Amino acid sequence: MKILIVEDDPASRRLMLAYLDPLGRCTEAADGHEALAAFTWAHDLGEPFDLICLDIMMPSMTGHEVLKTIRHFEEERDIDSPVKVIMTTALKDRDNVMAAFCNQCEAYLVKPLEREKLLEQIQTLGLTTA
Repeated sequence: MKILIVEDDPASRRLMLAYLDPLGRCTEAADGHEALAAFTWAHDLGEPFDLICLDIMMPSMTGHEVLKTIRHFEEERDIDSPVKVIMTTALKDRDNVMAAFCNQCEAYLVKPLEREKLLEQIQTLGLTTA
């Protein structure tokens, strides 16, 4: 499985990497622009990501904006199997949760992340069997 971890906080990024590295090849992005560049590059190589863990609060471009751009890219290219996106954020207010699902995320997990909940969600999305 190819995983993109989008998180501006280095400590949170390291934690996510520790949780997800055993599941596949992980790429890290520190902001939305890096995330979109990695996402596009992976598609151009014919090796798209299976999962993106996406923070909302990031400088210069929010996770909501990144997710909208990803879904627009997939629609423009008529991609049959869109990437699964789990929002991983400290924000738990109704507006952010609703915005994330309106932008077509598959799941929403509130920080601090628990390893078991993250892995359970990934399994629920059909990305792992264990």
